[in-house]
Amino acid sequence: MLGTYRQIFAAPGSAAFSAAGFVARVPIAMVGIGIVTMLSELRGDYALAGAPAAVFALTYAFITPVVSRAVDRYGQSRVLPVASGISATSLAAMLLCVRFGTPDWVLFVWAVPAGCMPTIGAMVRARWTELYRGTPLLRTAFAFEAVVDELCFIAGPVVSVGLSVAVFPEAGPLAGLVLLVVGTLALVAQRGTEPPVYSSSDDGRPSVVRTPALWILVAVMVSMGTIFGVIDVGAIAFTRSHDAPASATVVLALFAAGSAAAGLVFGAVRVSASLRKQLMVAVLAVVVLMVPLLLLAGSIPALAVAYTVAGMTVAPIMIVTTGLVEQIVPAAALTEGITWIVTGLGVGVAVGSALAGRMIDEFGTTAGYAVAAVAALLASMVTPWLFVKQSASTERPSSTR
Repeated sequence: MLGTYRQIFAAPGSAAFSAAGFVARVPIAMVGIGIVTMLSELRGDYALAGAPAAVFALTYAFITPVVSRAVDRYGQSRVLPVASGISATSLAAMLLCVRFGTPDWVLFVWAVPAGCMPTIGAMVRARWTELYRGTPLLRTAFAFEAVVDELCFIAGPVVSVGLSVAVFPEAGPLAGLVLLVVGTLALVAQRGTEPPVYSSSDDGRPSVVRTPALWILVAVMVSMGTIFGVIDVGAIAFTRSHDAPASATVVLALFAAGSAAAGLVFGAVRVSASLRKQLMVAVLAVVVLMVPLLLLAGSIPALAVAYTVAGMTVAPIMIVTTGLVEQIVPAAALTEGITWIVTGLGVGVAVGSALAGRMIDEFGTTAGYAVAAVAALLASMVTPWLFVKQSASTERPSSTR
């Protein structure tokens, strides 16, 4: 397995752009929780703390496809410094406003342009695609990036919260700001692996939004994001109800670890089934693995086991979905296509967190996990439409079979 992963880094510049992408990607896992920690520390108002973070998350979800569309048209080196500069400047302005005690509404003003932060994971995956399009190594590269995503979302919140609590309240989001700038500059400096700007017949801009199969994948990702939102809120509520709130971080870390381990193995094996069939099987596995959360999680150790097993479906689904996007969308719009998947995931997390919180308040933790089960069922109902909507004219040969 290790030999398989060594192969993807044989290409010149691959290790460098992957490392730069990791640095530039961590901030998306640091900034939101950093804003919450910062404002709760300084102003002691959790409602206020969560609101600007929510605005940042929503604007990120809707602005980042526009940024990625610009990247496809003009190139990473021209767009990423501008987008990251706008985001970093806005975050810096927010931190100064917090420090100098400006009115609360000013924080929301700066939270909106802060959402211009690029989806760095899409940029790195676009580079891997240029290196290994049409080869089995692309599957391995996507698997590696799925694991990197998990590492970012394990380490980012811990570092951000730790800095804000131990150093000074603004330290967490400030560190994210610095990493964003440094990582972005390091990534765009590597021009040798930057994807070329492809021309197209549609005024240089192929229309991804008119691709039905892509929207099916986005719907699947909304369902998966809903499950993630439930997983987060459910862990906190369950452990608190068992008088061990600190164990929530361990349970969530095991969920991410299960995903990372499965992603590493999945990326190293060769599967003969088509990507659409692989996605069907993976989504059905999610449906099955939601059952233990409803029936068997009667203690924190049992919950930890259920989370670890459930997490093993996450990275494979992300790997297969990214591979399907690479098949479905034109090469000239790959970055935007991948970004729409990330957007669907983010929207789902917001929906899942809100629904799970309401159900847990009203009916208990099991009702919260029922939201995840319903989301999994919806994903299993949507996925078969890929066999109808993905016509032969839009499908390219799989590079990950």
